[in-house]
Amino acid sequence: MSGSQVVAVVGGGASGTLAAVHLLREARVRAVPLEVVMIDRYGRHGLGQAYSTVDPHHLLNAGADKMSGLEGDAGHLLRWARDAGLAVSGSDYLPRRIYGRYLRALLDGAEEWPVRVVRRVTGTAEALTGDPGLRVHLSGGGHVEADAVVLALGNRTPAAWPRVVEAGSPRYVADPWAPEALARIGDGAPALVLGTGLTMVDVAVTVTGAHPDAVVYAMSRHALLPRPHPDPVPPPVATPFPDGPLGIAALLRAVRVAVRDNGGDWYGVVDGLRPQTQSLWARLSPDDQRRFLDLAARYWEVHRHRIPPATAARIAALRAAGRLHVLRGQLIRAVTGPGGLHVHLNTGGGAVRELDVGWLVNATGPGADIARDPFLAALLATGTARPDRLGLGLEAGPGGVVLDAAGRPDGRIFALGPLLRGSLYESTAIAEIRAQAAALAPRLLDAITLAPRL
Repeated sequence: MSGSQVVAVVGGGASGTLAAVHLLREARVRAVPLEVVMIDRYGRHGLGQAYSTVDPHHLLNAGADKMSGLEGDAGHLLRWARDAGLAVSGSDYLPRRIYGRYLRALLDGAEEWPVRVVRRVTGTAEALTGDPGLRVHLSGGGHVEADAVVLALGNRTPAAWPRVVEAGSPRYVADPWAPEALARIGDGAPALVLGTGLTMVDVAVTVTGAHPDAVVYAMSRHALLPRPHPDPVPPPVATPFPDGPLGIAALLRAVRVAVRDNGGDWYGVVDGLRPQTQSLWARLSPDDQRRFLDLAARYWEVHRHRIPPATAARIAALRAAGRLHVLRGQLIRAVTGPGGLHVHLNTGGGAVRELDVGWLVNATGPGADIARDPFLAALLATGTARPDRLGLGLEAGPGGVVLDAAGRPDGRIFALGPLLRGSLYESTAIAEIRAQAAALAPRLLDAITLAPRL
């Protein structure tokens, strides 16, 4: 649009959607013409990998009263759902496909044609240049010129399994959230899922629901499953922490004491910790942050990122029926045969177990190596961005402004969501992402409206 400021949002999932929505709302307050160009690799604008599922049994992992997309308006999702004819209460866990509809409606509703609009582009960003103006280059040719760029890439694909799975094996699902990936494995053949977290739960629900005889084996080093939400959910409980620098030993000791003082009930303690997580994370030294990731993160995640009671009941029923087996161990190798895969598993103590399965699914969670993403690798190679000190994402300053290789902010490039996990740790849930989107919007608009256009 002639005369409009242009913001390119790289990523069309929840992070990109909430960034776009808050930018458009802030632009309306300021009466600034704005075009948001949302670039999504699969054309799933507003949905991303989490909310593009069509399985009605894939539920949100939080109640509807906690999932508003608008910062400062906690009841927005509930009002939208009721206006759409859904009988829903604040404690209900909506299907994720319904939440995807909500995000798309939120994005559509933020537009004000013809002065504040969203242009949806299907394509893969492969590079970003900035001399003099910002330009997002797309694979296969083409580019998007912008006054500012928001990096909202969401969770990265699971880490690869080198030398374990044959390259190109048709029986190996490297990313269960790629389009149509789960549809491939609903033929009733047994599936081995690497990982026992939230993604495994979704895979198990879909695979066993698609065929009455399907059996799933789920394996991880600790064999820990996400804990269920209680019903009803108890109120949050505050945990006191000592003043000054905080070490991991003192952090864990304070949490254990809080659980003990709460009669052994950890639910309220974990929920009370959530608003403090980012500040507590910042108080840990880099070495203690690494120790937490190595020693405690998995235990925190299964208690913090819980599953709805209905999903927990479904998983328990599958296990009782012998259709879901949870194994502790590691994959040694998988060999493709005529009818599927023959896998060798290290189950501890030198024991090796062999299984014949039809499918092998990588559900180990987001990969930690940001350089595996070609677009991020290009940002690092050109010095446009630098990794955070833990290598979990990009280093950024206040408001999500991305820092270059020398630690300087460009002032026109921002990030939010999982890319900020290294500096914030708690940066993947809707509550945190919408707060980041609300903080980013005024800072970004200041940058592009107060600075001269190039």
